[in-house]
Amino acid sequence: MTGKMTDLARDAGFGKKNPKLKSALLQHRALSLAGLSERLFGLLFSGLVYPQIWEDPIVDMEAMRIRPGHRIVTIGSGGCNMLTYLSAQPARIDVVDLNPHHVALNRLKLSAFRHLPNHKDVVRFLAVEGTRSNRHAYSMFLAPKLDRFTRDYWNGRDLTGRRRIGVFERNIYRTGLLGRFITASHVLARLHGINPEDFVKARSLREQRQFFEDKLAPLFDRPVIRWITSRKSSLFGLGIPPQQFDELARLSQEKSLAAVLRHRLEKLTCHFPLRENYFAWQAFARRYPRPDEGELPAYLQAKHYEAIRRGAERVKVHHASFTELLAGKPAASADRYVLLDAQDWMSDLQLNDLWTEITRTADAGAVVIFRTAAEASILPGRLSPTLLDPWHYDTETSAKLGAEDRSAIYGGFHIYRKKA
Repeated sequence: MTGKMTDLARDAGFGKKNPKLKSALLQHRALSLAGLSERLFGLLFSGLVYPQIWEDPIVDMEAMRIRPGHRIVTIGSGGCNMLTYLSAQPARIDVVDLNPHHVALNRLKLSAFRHLPNHKDVVRFLAVEGTRSNRHAYSMFLAPKLDRFTRDYWNGRDLTGRRRIGVFERNIYRTGLLGRFITASHVLARLHGINPEDFVKARSLREQRQFFEDKLAPLFDRPVIRWITSRKSSLFGLGIPPQQFDELARLSQEKSLAAVLRHRLEKLTCHFPLRENYFAWQAFARRYPRPDEGELPAYLQAKHYEAIRRGAERVKVHHASFTELLAGKPAASADRYVLLDAQDWMSDLQLNDLWTEITRTADAGAVVIFRTAAEASILPGRLSPTLLDPWHYDTETSAKLGAEDRSAIYGGFHIYRKKA
């Protein structure tokens, strides 16, 4: 156990400090332009990236149809979705992540459900900004129950010298790589005379669309924004690695991703009522809605609290790659697989290694879900026919649920079901 904690502490950075992340990201020579771009992304990605996951868990739940007894393997990211899955009472969830900061965040969120006194305390800790009592709640209820690595991480200090746990007294959703990117986007919009926070004043879908068309859409025609969105590194803050940028660029007839991003922003702002879309609240208000403003994420809603609290002990968070974890599992030992957008980053070799283990470990009726930057599934033409043949691509449901994903970041949502 001590060795594993030492490995996690050592792997909190990039390159030599995090060989797992390095092997997943780097596909080109260091001195090539592609290699330099990958290394810059890796350096930025080696810290906390997603305080909140940006895949819609309601879409996931409908696609997977989780039942009691199911065994799930998922990438962790911000941890919100695996907590939502617990509301369906699966038998086990294995959470994997190559980023030790995400490992620490997932374990802390699980501990909050297990050890804080009640639902209101969980919401106060995870969803309410400016709560001075959260550090005290952490010290009294959570820190004594955490494993050594997670406790040391949150007791440790960030680059400014402040204890990391202090972000829960301020607003954790304004931190991390994505939080800083959203802040920078707000600053850029304000320099052009637009205050993005005004969007949350909209009271109808009509007003939401009017704000988009009058205020937001014209920004993408500004020369500086077109220049910024033509640079791969400028979008690293969205968690878009070089490979995804290249894929998105194929959707556009120009080098800039301005048109693609404008289309995604239109979906976020215009396709879902603001009261029902906490992703829009995070993008524009940089916080969750208050009770009179809208709905919290499903895992923070009172109706799911008891199921998640009871199920939290059935989750194990691993600092590992998806393939690495599955390689240690016996055949037919998993039912649901959640890959997020990780395959967009992978080489053909990594992709085939992953699906070798998925196919080996998949029990009857298994389901795999993932997202892609572009609309089409990346598997045809890249995955060996031998590995692809045992799986049925649910084209109709994939398209339907992809359109319902409130985060609006991805081009495609994909469901593969194991053939009988």
